[in-house]
Amino acid sequence: MKIFVTGSDGYIGSRLVVRLLNQGHDVTGLDSGLYREGWLYSDHAQVTRMPAVINKDLRNIVPSDIEGFDAIVHLAELSNDPLGQNNPEVTFNINHLGSVNLARMAKQVGVPKFVYASSCSIYGQALTEWVDESSPPNPQTAYAECKRRVEADVGGLSDGNFCATFMRNATAYGASPRIRFDIVINDLCALAWTTKRIAMTSDGTPWRPVTHIEDICHAMECVLAADQSFVNGQIFNVGADSENYRIREIAEIVGSVIPGCEVTVGSSAGDTRSYRVSFKKIANGLPGFKAQWSAKRGAEQLYELFKRIEMSPETYAFRAFTRLKQLKYLMKTGQVDDNLFWRF
Repeated sequence: MKIFVTGSDGYIGSRLVVRLLNQGHDVTGLDSGLYREGWLYSDHAQVTRMPAVINKDLRNIVPSDIEGFDAIVHLAELSNDPLGQNNPEVTFNINHLGSVNLARMAKQVGVPKFVYASSCSIYGQALTEWVDESSPPNPQTAYAECKRRVEADVGGLSDGNFCATFMRNATAYGASPRIRFDIVINDLCALAWTTKRIAMTSDGTPWRPVTHIEDICHAMECVLAADQSFVNGQIFNVGADSENYRIREIAEIVGSVIPGCEVTVGSSAGDTRSYRVSFKKIANGLPGFKAQWSAKRGAEQLYELFKRIEMSPETYAFRAFTRLKQLKYLMKTGQVDDNLFWRF
């Protein structure tokens, strides 16, 4: 297939494009380069070739950029709750309007498949003990609200000629050259490695589903390969039922994997986001998909990586590995404007 991947230099995108290329697909990436300074490690054994990358903001895409592709995998958005809350207006312009515009343009130029990276954060403060794809969304942040709106608007475009599929990913984790340390398992593993201590300020009771980025990539590959009848207009929670944890359980798993790490919890319960997610639909309804990773195995992978590259506290703290830190730096130094467009 000829596949266009937005956010190709990102945390998930940098792994997805390598997997797709290694499978023989023709891949073109798009990335604005906001986080390109962050590169944790190289693994040339996994990389046989690299994709062509268009250096452009999502909001500046024109029809000629995406003509002739068999599919678009759309990852390029402001990518977590704190980042989305920093400037909700810009978040809506990029994550909602930019994404819907891309989908409309794709349909206009005849791209037959559109795979959208949504999020389980759309469930927000869950209204029932378990939630699945039929549960009402209850987003608590601008980031999650944008996901809800994109699903609704792009879902309305689906027809016999335009197949849109929505992947509600659980909270991602796992090794990537473009690592992120602003997501829970990665952050706790890095904290445990560099300080030997996880001191939680909250009581850690909220539920979170987590999923490894390799399972996310695998799910997207399965959608790309699937017959349209299985995936057109469909929403899939991406993960496994066994991978729902309370935050304190995740901390305890990390503490058990990284030698000498002490774990303590606090008393605050300020985080209203709590959701326990069913992944039965993807397990039973997406041909070829089976989640392979557990939180413990992911923590072990990160521990082995940090040990191999001798990761320092300075590397853990580097701004480009935390989305909001990097954007604030680029704005402070005048490299991007208030709308996150490059000035130069």
